[in-house]
Amino acid sequence: MQSHPHTFSCSTSHLTKHYLNNGAPLKTLASLRKPLSGAGVIIRRFPSGLKQINRRGAINSAAEPQNSSNNAEKTRKVVEHICLLKAKVDLSDKDEKDMLDFLYTCQYQMRGILAISLGRISNQNLENYTHAVFMRFQKREDLVKFYENPFYLGVLKDHVTPFCHELTYVDYESQVEDDILPIFRKGEEFNFGVEFILLIGFKDSSLMEAANDALTSFEKLLMEFPSLIVQSTRGLNFNHGSKDYTHAVVIRFRSSDAFDIFMGSSEYRDIWSSKFEAIIEKKLSISFSVDPVGNELM
Repeated sequence: MQSHPHTFSCSTSHLTKHYLNNGAPLKTLASLRKPLSGAGVIIRRFPSGLKQINRRGAINSAAEPQNSSNNAEKTRKVVEHICLLKAKVDLSDKDEKDMLDFLYTCQYQMRGILAISLGRISNQNLENYTHAVFMRFQKREDLVKFYENPFYLGVLKDHVTPFCHELTYVDYESQVEDDILPIFRKGEEFNFGVEFILLIGFKDSSLMEAANDALTSFEKLLMEFPSLIVQSTRGLNFNHGSKDYTHAVVIRFRSSDAFDIFMGSSEYRDIWSSKFEAIIEKKLSISFSVDPVGNELM
């Protein structure tokens, strides 16, 4: 079977590599608030100014007035699907490769899958998950059909469940810019980087106002650093099989360096201590690297 670029190592994109090699030492995020110039999916330059990610993953122009309907950027609703797996300790390299290959091939066997990213989790986590799958669908009906699709069920039966002792699913709706590259996660900037998945369980439904405030503050922080982040989405988990997690966030970082800079920053730590820690019951953070398109699995 043809091999697919699932993700075991990370190559730094040429934009980020150039910035990191030629810029000043990076101790905090403050020096990265100015977006990188050059070709990009989320960042574009227009005569009127630089356009940046808006709260829903689309693009707004900071230099243009926002009260005109003519300036409103169109967004497209999407459905994000996350599957976390716990592989058995005796999983062989061949069985792992086959498992990821068959899961990756699902996008060619059924309609509705807009994008897919998957691989071996690189960071240790309390739940001991070993692999992650991220898929994007057009609408909820497509996700329902996916769960019931004979090909997918066959992949689970023959290539996943024999080698994994637990699977966890999280699903949520979000919005992205209504343009082909960000919708399908295509283009050079989606060929590299780190996929970061954050699952959050807030303590009580009565805290939803505080929860929304925390998530909005986090989203605003992400918006300020398009030099590190290609795209992010977040939403309310509607999968009843994973009730421990009320919300999910998926962020594609431009490189492993960008990921490390953001996660190790005082800004990231401060927003968690000031906005999240008092109101969350459970938190799970996992990440995996994305290889350039065309590379074979290691």
